[in-house]
Amino acid sequence: MSDQHVNLKAAVRNLNSLPAMPVIAQKLLALKLDSEEGERQMMMLISQDPTISAKIIGLANSPLLGATRKIAAIKDAAMLLGLTRVKSVATGIAVMSLVNKPIGRFDPQELWMHNLGVAFAMLPVVRAMPARSRPQDDMIFLAGMLHDIGYLALAHLDVQRSDDLHTRFVIEPERSCIEIERELLEVTHDELGAELAKHWNLPEEIVAVIRYHHTPDVEEASNAQPLVRIVNITERLIPSFGMREFVGDSVAPEEWAALGIDPERAEDITAQAVEQAEQATQFASSFN
Repeated sequence: MSDQHVNLKAAVRNLNSLPAMPVIAQKLLALKLDSEEGERQMMMLISQDPTISAKIIGLANSPLLGATRKIAAIKDAAMLLGLTRVKSVATGIAVMSLVNKPIGRFDPQELWMHNLGVAFAMLPVVRAMPARSRPQDDMIFLAGMLHDIGYLALAHLDVQRSDDLHTRFVIEPERSCIEIERELLEVTHDELGAELAKHWNLPEEIVAVIRYHHTPDVEEASNAQPLVRIVNITERLIPSFGMREFVGDSVAPEEWAALGIDPERAEDITAQAVEQAEQATQFASSFN
């Protein structure tokens, strides 16, 4: 089968072989929310898309956000979630809608569950950081929702190799995903994801998070700190939801300290992150 393989390095640089960003995601990213007109346009865009509307209203009614009354309108959901968060979550949903059914062994539903779980599990980590060094709310959610889009790019470019990879994840559940990818592919999912993010003109900080979320200590990751480290740590705090991607499960005291967090708080933060991720994936799994 090896002669059937796509040359991933060449394919990822041939922009025509990559999927186009959904138009609604492009429009959402371009919106400025610092005016009433921007807010109005966002509400209109989301309302016109039944999938995004349903998911955001569903999210507003989930235990994650603790709504005290039934939310039925996008406007109310936005008040509860916050505008910047709605924009990021809606963008993530739009990107995930690129693939609405499995491609071989790649199931976009599993990726959606994993990404949403990470996005919400990042919040307890961020809250524990000193206020002055916390990233912006919209960036936190966008990073969480898109950090693993490389798996989507891989399935799009080479189904056979994507299948081989997901099979190996099942067979070797406690081996680092990046290690397995280096063995099987010439380009790992973080590199593929970053190429796709660049192709889509995503913010530079998000491109860097996607590219370095498994290697946050390299010098190239410095312009995306502390976001890239937050994603890296959060993935290790929570059990493997959805995607079978093993990244390790322990965080060293100095890694907490690098975010300005007292390592003594690790246990408490982990418990909160797991709870957030469980609720997020429970919500995500209700949308098959």
